[in-house]
Amino acid sequence: MNSSWRDRFCKKIIVNCELRIVNFLTFVRDMADYLDNGLKYVAGVGEVRAKLLEKELGIGSMRDMLYHFPFRYIDRTKIYQIGEISEAAGLAYVQFRARVTGVSYAGAGRKRRFSVYVSDSTGSAELIWFQGVNWIEKRIEVGREYLIFGKPSFFRGELSIVHPEVENIEKALSRKAESGMQGIYSTTERLSSSLGAKGFYNIICNLWAVAKEHIGETMPPALMRQYGLIPLREALHNIHFPQSPEKLRQAQYRLKFEELLGIQLNIQSQRTDRMSRHNGFLFPKVGEAFNGLYGKLPFPLTGAQKRVIKEIRTDTVSGYQMNRLLQGDVGSGKTVVALLTMLLAVDNGYQACMMAPTEILARQHFATISRLLGGVGVKVAILTGSSKARERRIALEGIADGSVKILIGTHALIEERVKFENLGFVVIDEQHRFGVEQRAKMWTKNSQPPHILVMTATPIPRTLAMTLYGDLDVSIIDELPPNRQPIRTVHYYDSARLRLFGFMRQEIAKGRQVYVVYPLIKESETMDYKDLTDGFESISRDFPLPEYRVAVCHGKQKPEDKEESMRQFKDGEADIMVATSVIEVGVDVPNATVMVIESAERFGLSQLHQLRGRVGRGGEQSYCVLMSGEKLSKEAQLRLEAMCETNDGFRLAELDLKLRGAGDINGTMQSGAAFDLKIANPTLDTQILQVSQSAAIAILADDAALAKPENRGLLQLKQRYSAEKKIDFSMIS
Repeated sequence: MNSSWRDRFCKKIIVNCELRIVNFLTFVRDMADYLDNGLKYVAGVGEVRAKLLEKELGIGSMRDMLYHFPFRYIDRTKIYQIGEISEAAGLAYVQFRARVTGVSYAGAGRKRRFSVYVSDSTGSAELIWFQGVNWIEKRIEVGREYLIFGKPSFFRGELSIVHPEVENIEKALSRKAESGMQGIYSTTERLSSSLGAKGFYNIICNLWAVAKEHIGETMPPALMRQYGLIPLREALHNIHFPQSPEKLRQAQYRLKFEELLGIQLNIQSQRTDRMSRHNGFLFPKVGEAFNGLYGKLPFPLTGAQKRVIKEIRTDTVSGYQMNRLLQGDVGSGKTVVALLTMLLAVDNGYQACMMAPTEILARQHFATISRLLGGVGVKVAILTGSSKARERRIALEGIADGSVKILIGTHALIEERVKFENLGFVVIDEQHRFGVEQRAKMWTKNSQPPHILVMTATPIPRTLAMTLYGDLDVSIIDELPPNRQPIRTVHYYDSARLRLFGFMRQEIAKGRQVYVVYPLIKESETMDYKDLTDGFESISRDFPLPEYRVAVCHGKQKPEDKEESMRQFKDGEADIMVATSVIEVGVDVPNATVMVIESAERFGLSQLHQLRGRVGRGGEQSYCVLMSGEKLSKEAQLRLEAMCETNDGFRLAELDLKLRGAGDINGTMQSGAAFDLKIANPTLDTQILQVSQSAAIAILADDAALAKPENRGLLQLKQRYSAEKKIDFSMIS
């Protein structure tokens, strides 16, 4: 083979390869572009509905609609007889065929109502429309048979359906469905008036016809084989049009795995990037400040506290910048751990700061830390939004010249004017009250990021915490100090109020103080819950001056009034504090031994546990009284029973996750959750979450930039979740 022929041959191969690569990249680009197209050209949508879908549900593209999954499925092959449909049957949706026997009208204008009466050989029903009357009345013919689909309701034992889907029987029987199981999609009140369950389903059918060929695979074949995943196109088809229960299960697993993998690829990539880019300040010395406090502590540290201090110490001599989450139940001693580790920074020539979510908590920390450091020789200052001029000057000048070694404050610490001489360690308390951006601003307070310790008293099960907080190392204080007595928790119904008041008087007679917490400030017109305003008046009558003193505290008070109420209670000038859950995180009153929670069924388990933690701070036996109405839902009953059975915040957290996830069949996360997940739920899908985390770690260890050709789809997946999802770890609670 001569060299010129060989050169031409090689050149031709190169050109062909380049052409194939260009064609492939064009195909990938076109595929992505196509699914990112708007919905208005999909049959059944149009411009008006497209705008409404985007406004109401955030569905702006074909991809968005493909990933808007059903939350429930109904069997559209099942046609009931009216006689089979009863209140006892508990059917969410029904489908039956019946003949129209008559119609009637009531009201006028916006209050106009159109009723259609139908029957079959087993019974009769009423179909009701309040909207779209003009449209539906033209499509209903007395004497004709229809297939009717909707949500059954019963009035005096009679079946009625509001705004049902109605289709003449001939057309219904000739229609070929994609699947016998029809998905029911989440919607809004405004959307449902013009786009019912059938309308949504029809749009999905029309979209699938034009979009299915443009669905590219995101997973490499080897990864799919390793984790038993079906192809993406097959998964999307079976999530919308399940061919069988098993196919639906496989589709859900594939889509949950993909969603969680996309998030984990971002989390693990951020973690790797942080570990490689940011050198950590070294704290090799354990000196006078640390040893001075350790030697004069008025109580011994628990084994869990010692373990966590050792974990943090290991981080601060590793050379890496620490980013650690410290979980500890209410009263477990997180503040002492935080202080001792801040003193490690001081001993090595660095400053430390602690950021708290409220002024009350910041000043409480300042008082506690100043008292503990008396005689140790470490200067502490405080800075909050309402600091007076002198206090602010001492803090700002002291941290700038290095004389202040520890600064305590609120979000005022992240302001531009706050300049440290050499900040090396940051503690963020009750971190679920701060956003990631606020936390990140503390990174800018030195030439390289300081070590970060974020603390929360909201217990999260270890496996879930280690997975959700993928960019953080996790430490847990799972031991209470030995002098703490378990809080006794009881549940009383409203009928036992006189008994409750008698118990409160007994405790106050012993010199103790009482919290009474309400879920609302003013009475709600729609909810029959005790409100703070009414409660304050009632308690003031039953506990009158001058024998009893009652303070009040809620979120709508002026800051100075709230501070004064808290001060009165803390200083023992008030016997009873009537409050909303604003005191969930706040003042520490060792003399308070009774926590009464009104309408306790209104609170979640985590919040109940946090509120209970306001008492039991001293050496005396403390009590938590859960007050509720006589009628309780099954879930509320379980919550209150769990509170009475255990003081273990981690056990309660496990139960809380199960209870909150149980009502959601396919696991769509609640609003306000950390991730805008479409199908996965970390509270129910912990195993998939852990598997996806392991997969992400292995993938990035092999190909950190996801640059290999087989990982092109994974790179797109990672980018999609990075761009579209705001991953806010601070919202986990």
